[in-house]
Amino acid sequence: MSNLVGFTRNGSIGVITIHNPPVNALSPGVPEGIAAAVLDNQDNEEIEAFVLIGEGRTFIAGADIREFDKITSGKSREDKGLHPVLNILESSSKPIVAAIHGTAFGGGLEVAQACHYRVALRSSQVGQPEVKLGIIPGAAGTQRLPRLAGVEKAAEMCAFGNPVGATEALECDIVDKIVDGVTQEELQVNAVAFAHQVAASGGPHPRASEKIDKLGDEAANSKIFSALRMQVRKKCHGYMAPLKNIDAVEAATKLPFKEGLVREAEIFEECLFSDQSKALIHAFFGEREVRKIPDVPRDTPTIEIQNAGVIGAGTMGSGIAMTYVNAGIPVRLCEVNQERLDQGMAAIRKNYQRSINRGRFTQEYVESRLRLIKPQLSYAGFEEVDIIVEAVFESMALKKEIFGEIDRVAKPHAILASNTSTLSIDEIASVTSRPASVIGNHFFSPANVMRLLEIVRGEQTSKETIASCMALARRLRKVGVLVGNCFGFVGNRMFHSYTREAQFLAEEGTPVSLIDKTLYDFGWAMGPFAVLDLAGLDVGYRIRKELPPGLLPKEGRQAYLSDRLYGLGRYGQKTGSGYYKYDENLKQLEDTEVVNLAAAIAAEYGIEQHTATQEEIIDRTLLTLANSGSQILEENVALRPVDIDMIYLNGYGFPAFRGGPMWYADSIGLDKVYERILEFEKRDPIWWKPSALLSQLATQGKTFSQWSKERG
Repeated sequence: MSNLVGFTRNGSIGVITIHNPPVNALSPGVPEGIAAAVLDNQDNEEIEAFVLIGEGRTFIAGADIREFDKITSGKSREDKGLHPVLNILESSSKPIVAAIHGTAFGGGLEVAQACHYRVALRSSQVGQPEVKLGIIPGAAGTQRLPRLAGVEKAAEMCAFGNPVGATEALECDIVDKIVDGVTQEELQVNAVAFAHQVAASGGPHPRASEKIDKLGDEAANSKIFSALRMQVRKKCHGYMAPLKNIDAVEAATKLPFKEGLVREAEIFEECLFSDQSKALIHAFFGEREVRKIPDVPRDTPTIEIQNAGVIGAGTMGSGIAMTYVNAGIPVRLCEVNQERLDQGMAAIRKNYQRSINRGRFTQEYVESRLRLIKPQLSYAGFEEVDIIVEAVFESMALKKEIFGEIDRVAKPHAILASNTSTLSIDEIASVTSRPASVIGNHFFSPANVMRLLEIVRGEQTSKETIASCMALARRLRKVGVLVGNCFGFVGNRMFHSYTREAQFLAEEGTPVSLIDKTLYDFGWAMGPFAVLDLAGLDVGYRIRKELPPGLLPKEGRQAYLSDRLYGLGRYGQKTGSGYYKYDENLKQLEDTEVVNLAAAIAAEYGIEQHTATQEEIIDRTLLTLANSGSQILEENVALRPVDIDMIYLNGYGFPAFRGGPMWYADSIGLDKVYERILEFEKRDPIWWKPSALLSQLATQGKTFSQWSKERG
């Protein structure tokens, strides 16, 4: 038997325990160990039933995702996967009880479904989240789950990948009993008692593969699948796997179990070898990769953040305050006058009320969070906090004034963080006596929703400050990505090139709505002009006014459209017009005034007119991102290509199923990217000069990913 799986006896009950920390993934050796424990004791008359349980914090959190990469790269053979093991479990003549605590996700739930019974701690969750990796359950999950939970519930769980709590799992027959204890030991005691009970009943013991009473009829199922596909197309535009999951569950309603398994295997293989799955698996591992900072060891001492101060109660400051209190960290929220402070608190209450209305939070939870916020008009008490986050608008003069003040107030080891989206952390730190404690914490709007936290190290920022902020990001449930200090850092520096090229396209005669629709259809959450209107053209204008002298070339073409709209008082959604007009419900409406303005700019500067194809729109906006990202890598502003990808997936709405701008460029082939950029360079040698790194890799036939691995 595998050393990853143990077997002990509790009287007449055989207890099979999985020991594969931290999450008891189904790594090689675990399935084999489970099977061996059952087979070795199948004829033991002293054993009347089995309990399958996980040691530590969870049951089985899922498959070992590294195995998927081995399969697609040809380093491992898929064989029949888990099926032989699951068949052993389900065909056992002695009842097997899966005892679930923590999570039973993916392959973990598939193992549990192959057992005859399932008991679970009330705090546990079950789910089939494979769709988030661009695949479907590959070990009968799409075939057994509808037989247990019903067609609609199974299809929803597989198509969206959201977890289900134990109470709901009991209601829909995924589990058979809930245990009200809190520990693994309490679960095991109850599971053993339950195993005695079912063994004494004499059977027959239910096998999920044989159940048909919940598979429904064709007419009802047709309506379920049609409605769900419509919902998926609306919510998951561009993603392949959600629809494929529905197809697989539908197969369970139309085919006998064994034939359904064949269809599931076909769909699983199609998804696993798809570009989308490879990109989503890249994103999964990328979130873990960005936590590794080469020059900041894992054992670097960190400051424990027990309380925080936030300066500025505007859109960003109020969202940051919510982020902290949602993590249980008390916040002092400071503003310059009562009106702004009241507006900030009102915005916080409104956001929380929206969450209550959606069923995400309870009233009691919200009240407990609000009690953690102390609104105030001074720095009183800021001498006690562990981190101070400045969140005022983008003015270097104002930020330096504030940092000079908080430097005098804060305790010696407090972290002083700026939420600046573009400005130099070194210049901000220069007015303090503690530059080692100064760092950028660039949250993305809305800060209480967006997952990205761009952590900006200054020239003198200490390793302890960096390590503390990286740890804090995880506590705040953010994807923290460390970047270097330059104007715009990584995200906004690249985004500037992206929106500049989009403006160029519009000034050349391509309709704004066509550009946005093309990029939305490509997979972006929003098109560039919709984003600019949402953020506010006034915000972008102020940022451009703070550009350091000489940062951008004076020669060559400039983008004028955003500045002209700003000059007309069209700031976007907040004023009812920007690149689009907006009605009282913020519905987007096309505006001929923008078309006329773009045409006037073209006439003024002699810009040749044409309507770009979808291919040109995608190439010019996406490849300028990749080229800019390549230059950022050259300058060591980003540590790795994957860091850039995670910034764009979590902060800018880049489609996750395309992996991020650097992964996307790799998937095309850098030789092709380079050739296309050279074509654009002929027309615009200023903005389309290929980066040296991109030129080098294209010539060598390498990818950004290979380059990163070679650097170590």
